[in-house]
Amino acid sequence: MIVFGSTGSIGVNALALAATKNMKISALACGENIKLLNKQIERFKPEFVCIKNHKDKSLVKHKRVFVGQEGLEKILKECEDELFLNAIVGFAGLRSSLKAKECHKNIALANKESLVVAGEFLKGAKIIPIDSEHSALKFLLQKHKNVKKLYITASGGAFWKSKIKDLQKVSAKDALKHPTWEMGAKITIDSATMANKLFEIIEAYHLYGFKDIDALIEPKSIIHALCEFKNGSSTAYFSYADMKLAISQAIFKKHNTKILEYIDFVKLSGLKFYRVNERKYPIFKLKNELLNYPSLGVLINAANEVLVYKFLKGKCGFLDISKGIFKVLNHFGIPKLDNILAVFEYDTKVREYLR
Repeated sequence: MIVFGSTGSIGVNALALAATKNMKISALACGENIKLLNKQIERFKPEFVCIKNHKDKSLVKHKRVFVGQEGLEKILKECEDELFLNAIVGFAGLRSSLKAKECHKNIALANKESLVVAGEFLKGAKIIPIDSEHSALKFLLQKHKNVKKLYITASGGAFWKSKIKDLQKVSAKDALKHPTWEMGAKITIDSATMANKLFEIIEAYHLYGFKDIDALIEPKSIIHALCEFKNGSSTAYFSYADMKLAISQAIFKKHNTKILEYIDFVKLSGLKFYRVNERKYPIFKLKNELLNYPSLGVLINAANEVLVYKFLKGKCGFLDISKGIFKVLNHFGIPKLDNILAVFEYDTKVREYLR
């Protein structure tokens, strides 16, 4: 397996699972956490290593160190492993997804932005999603036909119990206190704004071809997806909130090993579902528009990335994230993406506009 984003939460969990099966790890790539990367190199002895910055090259304990996007693409071309785990965070992961498609790799995709901004250009790629919701949907859709509607679930994020008026004053520290999941900073903020659910809905559209899809809030994060059938019945996918299950579904060929503890349904307290409050989570108002015009994904994602990182640095308020996204959409309208270069051009334009 090739692992990009090896020092992030998905990468670390994937490598821990790989170790249980003695999987060969041929390539590792990370950003700036060289200390952890060196430990991974010592443990897995990869043939290829890539880092973000030239200045860190001398710190890496490996004879063959590649650097930057050019290095990532060289590894994908040279390494013969069929399985590629893309756990790079944000738009930065798109070029690697495109290169992996070109190289006919099986893509274990944790980089949701690839599909959000360029799903049309990844058609035909061999993608196995690494996401609790999409992993659950994949399982349910393999087992069932005559599906009428799909649902994914949301925890509600860090501010599920907060009042709308209190969101004016919340800090990044507050937003990073996710009630049920342990995730990186970017996706934890996306959970608090519900941007991640918006992105997951358009991902599901690109992955499974469904437009009749919605999200419900299930605060315990025990149910990850539901299918509603034409005959009036429904089914749900249960598991504890732990990304190791979704990762194992993507990187292992056989699924007969216990990954998580089983749910004790007798001890399980009542489950409740709630509709997404669009006053509290205004970003979610964009769901139907995004499903009708998927090219909007490149605008929404670029604006969201810029504004989330501003918020994390204390340079804007929490509510400014959604306000900024709507401002961008009003300015740019519906993008015309005739080719993949247009995706990169719009991404750059949005970032310049917000700057």
